[in-house]
Amino acid sequence: MLVLSDLAKTYPNGYAAIRGVDLTIEDGELLVLVGPSGCGKSTLLRLIAGLETPSAGRIEIGGTDVTAAPPQTRDLAMVFQSYALYPHMTVRENLAYGLTVRRTARHTVAARVAAVAEALDLQSLLDRRPAQLSGGQRQRVALGRAMVRDPKAFLLDEPLSNLDPALRAQARAELVRLHRALHATIVYVTHDQEEAMTLGARVAVMRDGTVEQVAPPLELYARPSNTFVARFIGSPAMNFLTAPVPGVDAPAGTLVGIRPHDVTIDPTGSLRATVDLVEPRGHDTVISLRHETTAGPVTVTAVTGESPLPVGSEVRLNLRHDRVHLFDARTGARID
Repeated sequence: MLVLSDLAKTYPNGYAAIRGVDLTIEDGELLVLVGPSGCGKSTLLRLIAGLETPSAGRIEIGGTDVTAAPPQTRDLAMVFQSYALYPHMTVRENLAYGLTVRRTARHTVAARVAAVAEALDLQSLLDRRPAQLSGGQRQRVALGRAMVRDPKAFLLDEPLSNLDPALRAQARAELVRLHRALHATIVYVTHDQEEAMTLGARVAVMRDGTVEQVAPPLELYARPSNTFVARFIGSPAMNFLTAPVPGVDAPAGTLVGIRPHDVTIDPTGSLRATVDLVEPRGHDTVISLRHETTAGPVTVTAVTGESPLPVGSEVRLNLRHDRVHLFDARTGARID
């Protein structure tokens, strides 16, 4: 178990990268840190690893306070975006390196490398060098080098971002299966909300050095705690309209949130709109519509499986009232 208590990191120039983070990662859990670039997720990972020193707060690993402990004593394995493989070494030597420098017995090293190579389907690649591998193969070797040490936890910093979309999806699935097999504690950093939603048992959404919400993926989608989480989670992003909205029981000034999948184009709909942009995606079509309000025009996005509508055409919209989200217009907090 990893426990972060009121953790903060402020640099000498005054920039607060992490501000009072409280977070518990359970033993054996795969928790994903997600957020826009610069939100502090990689800094938080480096603080856990011991590569950065916190300005305040406490870090516990397995019940032991390691806040001031050097990285090598924390028994954590970190996998970086760049993979950081040694180009002059074979895959076998890369996998063995962490054990070799600890002067582990040769037979133990050989057994661990063989077990990890089998788990990651690397047996046929053991005598190749990194330059002879594909991006997906290098990613598996980097993960294997971490696994061979059998650490207390894995810290993964955007390890799939260098892969093309198809290979990335395949690698995500492999990582989920691997986590089930290892029952390992994994903290995974990504800026990709789709990756976060498909990987994490729980997802922590970060903004400006703080954690906005921690919850299972479907709870984040169904009950976002504020407008930031509501906008960040889900594609296309949630629509926001200022109350009053026809048919929605909400006080004036409240923000009414509705997912694009819950907006329907209906001749009997209560909202008038003009088709502004049509984006076919194969399995469905995303339509951006301009809706006039007393405060001026707003864009409402809908997702439909029907034939694309001509740009400029006038339509009517209905909102699924059982799927409406209400937020405080001033603070952005959810109103239950």
